[in-house]
Amino acid sequence: MRVKRGVVRHAKHKKIIKSAKGYVGRRNSVFKLAKQAFLKAGQFAYRDRKNKKRVFRAAWIVKINAALVEFGMSYSVFIKKVADAKIDVNRKMMADLIDKDPKSFKAIVEQVK
Repeated sequence: MRVKRGVVRHAKHKKIIKSAKGYVGRRNSVFKLAKQAFLKAGQFAYRDRKNKKRVFRAAWIVKINAALVEFGMSYSVFIKKVADAKIDVNRKMMADLIDKDPKSFKAIVEQVK
């Protein structure tokens, strides 16, 4: 008896086509193109999970630097003084303080001056 793989192959193809739903053109209906697009999308997703962290950190730094202009201090000097003062507040928390509680951020700046 020979092995026939029609059911298994159809299920695998269906799984890829389903995951490529929403892609433009033949990439969402033709198996070969859908598989290529799906694999490439996975590569982009993996890469961008790492890049997202860099982008957010850069945004926090820009926000902190902009807020420090008011106090006549640069970002690099401020971060050095925060580290020397052993204040355990990370950049994400500081950027959040700038928006939600400016008085607390001002208190931190005054403390390190």
